[in-house]
Amino acid sequence: MTNPAPVPPPSVAPEILRMEGIVKRFAGATALDGVNFTLRAGEVHALVGENGAGKSTLIKIMTGAYRRDGGQMWLEGQPVDFTTPAAAQAAGVIAVHQEIHLLSFRTVAENVYLGREPRRWGLVDWGRMNTETAALLQRLGLAIDPGATLGALSTAEQQMVAIARGVSLGAKVLVLDEPTSSLAEREVSILYDLIRQLQAQGTAIVYISHRFDELYTVCDRVTVLRDGKLVGTHRVADLERLDLVCLMLGKQRDELRQGTTGFGANQAEAEGTAPLLRTEGLRRGQKLRGVTLDVRKGEILGVAGLLGSGRTETARAIFGADPAEDGTIQLDGKRLSPRTPDDAIHAGIAFVSEDRKGEGIIPELSVRENLTLAALPTLTRMGIVDRAKQREVVDRFMKRLGVKATSADQKIRELSGGNQQKVLLARWLCMNPALLILDEPTRGIDIGAKGEIQALINELAGTGLGVLMISSELEELVEGSSRVVVLRDGQNVAELRGDDISQQSIIHAMAEGSAVSASAALEA
Repeated sequence: MTNPAPVPPPSVAPEILRMEGIVKRFAGATALDGVNFTLRAGEVHALVGENGAGKSTLIKIMTGAYRRDGGQMWLEGQPVDFTTPAAAQAAGVIAVHQEIHLLSFRTVAENVYLGREPRRWGLVDWGRMNTETAALLQRLGLAIDPGATLGALSTAEQQMVAIARGVSLGAKVLVLDEPTSSLAEREVSILYDLIRQLQAQGTAIVYISHRFDELYTVCDRVTVLRDGKLVGTHRVADLERLDLVCLMLGKQRDELRQGTTGFGANQAEAEGTAPLLRTEGLRRGQKLRGVTLDVRKGEILGVAGLLGSGRTETARAIFGADPAEDGTIQLDGKRLSPRTPDDAIHAGIAFVSEDRKGEGIIPELSVRENLTLAALPTLTRMGIVDRAKQREVVDRFMKRLGVKATSADQKIRELSGGNQQKVLLARWLCMNPALLILDEPTRGIDIGAKGEIQALINELAGTGLGVLMISSELEELVEGSSRVVVLRDGQNVAELRGDDISQQSIIHAMAEGSAVSASAALEA
């Protein structure tokens, strides 16, 4: 491919899109709170933030999937208010999503012109459609046959066809949502070439990705959102990776101090024992690319990483929810290949998901029913639940974990978030597991309940239970972990222990992809 013409810097290129004071609410909760966003011709503008930051909501308003509750939007200086994605597409604002929403059994040309096929005398003009598709692909530097069946192409080529379709629709603004998530490394360069080609033609691109290497390779500016609010917009070249992570997490460099784990004594005991859990080289597509870690009895292993780092994917692979395609798992010295959660549960693994409402509680069932859900096979005889045994289990664990409810028959949806989380912990503890996996154990609960949950996790580890704890809260990892493993882009990049477990060290590993001592991190 020939090199495209130089693109004017963002400060010089004309403004294509402006969003000011955007507000969006869902059932009383504010998802976006006065967010501003601007986009210039030929610019690749990154939009970043952790889960719940508001990225998807802003994009859906931009592309007509959601209606805004406040604020204004302009396209090429004219006010716009898209009521549907079709209206946004007609105006030239088009999204290419992470999942490829095309028809695999149709040809490339049919997919490019899907729903708007050129016609002659009322019939599809196949010749014109193939010719125009070929010209479009050639203009974009793509060596793809318009007559090829889409399903026969590689994932990267299918992604290029999806982008070509957006261009054929007259895209002025093209939103690329995690465009490399399904691509092999060698295929990513094809995407980069296409992005540069589109830049040269003046197309403005909103680029959503959790991979820092990509952001620093193709993006001109970056807008950071956190908790539905605008943190800031910066030139990528002027922003160090460490500072970008701090912006995403709401940290200041000068506020970070070396922390010490509150679980050092247990770590000293655990280091001399054989691993309870050991994973080696876990792989699953591009989500997991060789994760290796171990957890010992009585140890809390913290797992850190930004959105998309592979934290949850690692937990789900160990639990058999999304089995690894390669790599090994050993539990208590024995090889384990969980293909389903049932396999993991029978082996002694428990998993509390980060999505408490979607994958944890059953809102309309009682505390009693939710707590004993996993244990029902052991409480049932001839298909009938032994109520006395169930009552004994429920009473014992509600008391042990301090669950506050009017009675065990109260619906769990009526409990506070902290008490719901305690019920989920009790659900697994009554199974007497060897390993407890906790994904964001204190997310969405108040400060007082957080302290209770953290103290409970420490107490459980003190009894010899192995704990793998995933958390986005750095303080939680620093204060409650024996060791901390940091993941990035589906790979291990650091393991911190002892005095080197600090917020600054974790952030440095997230940003730079390598470990650093606590003293060096504080000087960075």
